Amino acid sequence: MKRVQVNVNEIGLVVKNNQVIRVLETGRYWLGFGEKMETYNRANSFPSSHNIDVLLQVEGFREQVDLVEVEDSAIALVFLNNNFEKTLAAGRHVFWKGLQVRKFQLEDISEIEIPVSVHRQLFERQTLAYYIRQYKVEPHEKALLFVDGVFVETLNPGTYYWWKNAKTIAVSKADMRVLTLDIVGQEILSRDKAQIRINFTLQYQIVDIVKALLDHKEYEKQLYAVMQLNLRTYIGQMTLDELMEKKTEISTFIMQNTDTYIAGLGLRLLTCGVKDIILPGDVRDIMNQVLIAEKRAQATIIMRREETASTRSLLNTAKLMEENDMLFKLKEMEYVEKIAEKINSISVSGNGQIIDQLKQLFVK
Repeated sequence: MKRVQVNVNEIGLVVKNNQVIRVLETGRYWLGFGEKMETYNRANSFPSSHNIDVLLQVEGFREQVDLVEVEDSAIALVFLNNNFEKTLAAGRHVFWKGLQVRKFQLEDISEIEIPVSVHRQLFERQTLAYYIRQYKVEPHEKALLFVDGVFVETLNPGTYYWWKNAKTIAVSKADMRVLTLDIVGQEILSRDKAQIRINFTLQYQIVDIVKALLDHKEYEKQLYAVMQLNLRTYIGQMTLDELMEKKTEISTFIMQNTDTYIAGLGLRLLTCGVKDIILPGDVRDIMNQVLIAEKRAQATIIMRREETASTRSLLNTAKLMEENDMLFKLKEMEYVEKIAEKINSISVSGNGQIIDQLKQLFVK
C-alpha cells in the first residue's frame, strides 16, 4: 500500500498493468499493489501518451475534461477566461477542466462569409489569420467579387475578410478616378494626300464597373480603338488647310460620334482634343514659306497705309499754312529750332550786313 496526494488544480490517473483504472481528484488516497499514479496539472495541455478513446471508458474521466469535436469544414475558437486563446483545426481536442474556464465557439468555414459572431479584432491573431483571406479596395477603387468563377457582387472601398476554404475567390479592381488616355503618333492621309501625324489625348472616367470589367474585355483597348477610328475618319475627309483651320472642331466631332459607344463600355468621356499636328519636313517648309510671304504682304500693306496717312496729313498741314501766315512762320521756326539743336557753334565772318540779314529772317 502507498499513500498519495492530489493537490488543488491537479488530477491523478491510477495506472495498473499500463492501463488507467481510475481517476483521482484533489485529496489523499491509498494505492494498491502494482498501482502507480500519474499526476497532471489541469492548467497544462492534455497529455498525448494515452489513447483518449480508452480513457473515455474509465469511470469519472469524462467529467474531468472538455472534449471538442471539430469537423473537416469547421474550426473552433478557444476562449480562456473570456479571452481568445487559439484556434482549433479539424479533429478531436481534449482539455482538462480546472480553475480556468474555457469556452469553445464552433464556426463553419465551408462558405466564404465570416459571421458577425467572430469579432473582427480577432482577424489579425496569428492562429485565426491562417484561416482568413483578406482583400483591400482602396478609396479611389471599386471591385467585382467572383466566387468559383461566378460574379457575386460589387465591392465598394474597404477591407474585406473571407474564410479560407476550397472555394476560389477572385477580385477585379478598377480605378474610379479621372483617367487619361493618349493616342500618339497617328499617321493619317488627308483628303489632299498630305501625310500628317496626330497626337490626341482624352480624359474619361468609369461610371459602371460591371459593364467595364464584366461585359467587356480590356475596355481601355476598345476605347483606344474607337477613338483611333473616328479620328482617322474625320481627318481623312479634310484637306490640310481645312484641318489647320478647324482643328479645334475635332474634339466636338469625336465626342458627339463616340458618346453612345463609350457609354456602352461603362465609361464617360470628359474632354478630348488634339495635342500636336506634325507635318512632314517638305510640307512644313512650304507652310513656313507661305506664312513668311503672308506676313510680308501684310507688312507692305501696313506701310502703304501709313505712308498714305502721312501724306494726307502733310497735305492738310500745307493747306492750313497757305491760309495762315502765322502758322507758316511757326512751322518755319520749328524747323529752325530742329536745325539749331544739331549745331554746337556758329562762326560768323563778314561785314555788318550779315547781322542785318539775320535780323530780317527772325524779326518781322
